[in-house]
Amino acid sequence: MVLELFLTQTKLARQAFALSKKYLVQKEAQVSMANQGLYNGFIGVGILMVQFVFPANARLMGLYLFIGFVVVAAIFGALTANKKIIVTQGLPAFLALVALWLTN
Repeated sequence: MVLELFLTQTKLARQAFALSKKYLVQKEAQVSMANQGLYNGFIGVGILMVQFVFPANARLMGLYLFIGFVVVAAIFGALTANKKIIVTQGLPAFLALVALWLTN
């Protein structure tokens, strides 16, 4: 989230997203990255809310829901933007789903 919202003009962002400096200085790219970062922040806050605020009987389904959102976003991103998203975003989320399933 921080990388996409605030650090889009850094070398780290260019490397992480495999995007050129020329592209990232464009207003449209900055708006797109900020929207993506905001989405990621909402998902992160949702997962934290489920874990620490939701009643115990709602936590499991809430975690499946929000982590599932990340998996779906990774699949969509891999199909439409960059294939490596399935590994960098999808694999950790998929492993989190498996760990959640195995522990419950």
